[in-house]
Amino acid sequence: MLLVGMLDSPYVRRAAITGTLLGVAFEHRSVSVFRHMDEFRKINPLIKAPSLICDDGAMICESLLIIQHFEDVAGRSLRPLEPGARNRDLSLTGIAIVAADKAVGIEYERKRPEAQRYAPWQERIATQLHTALDLLDQAAVRGEIGSGPELWPGDIAAAIAWGFCQFVIPDYVEKGRWPALAAQAEACEALDVFKRWPIDLE
Repeated sequence: MLLVGMLDSPYVRRAAITGTLLGVAFEHRSVSVFRHMDEFRKINPLIKAPSLICDDGAMICESLLIIQHFEDVAGRSLRPLEPGARNRDLSLTGIAIVAADKAVGIEYERKRPEAQRYAPWQERIATQLHTALDLLDQAAVRGEIGSGPELWPGDIAAAIAWGFCQFVIPDYVEKGRWPALAAQAEACEALDVFKRWPIDLE
């Protein structure tokens, strides 16, 4: 299998880390949907990262579906089996994905010419981002997200969302405002699997 996309994407990075923890064998190719658009179009005409090219030639895009495929191949999930813990992890994973989505939205808005930016929309997505980070920080304080020894999807998604925010929009995300989440993410980044898939600085 071939996973395509830059590791500066939180979606590509989450898929890569999850696949590795599941023990799934795959190759990775760093191709940018912006700088290498023509090359990416040859792989996936939708120009969507991440894209996974399966061994049978099928193409899967959307990180949640790629992770589902990795789980199918591995025959297991990283999620806890106990229903209460599983539901909490699903909830926290969703919150972390919202945080990543809103951070991406802020970064894309900043790429627009200033005359085309809409301040009320920028304020809305910033509020959504900060609310998601508030919820993740509170979960970290309660010990509901962590950094091991077993990593659950919510742990991974929270750390990746925080790392992405610090990489692209640090002026929107002050470390001191969410100290428990920052500490959780820092501990995750120190793990071998996170070091294997670092944010792509290209």
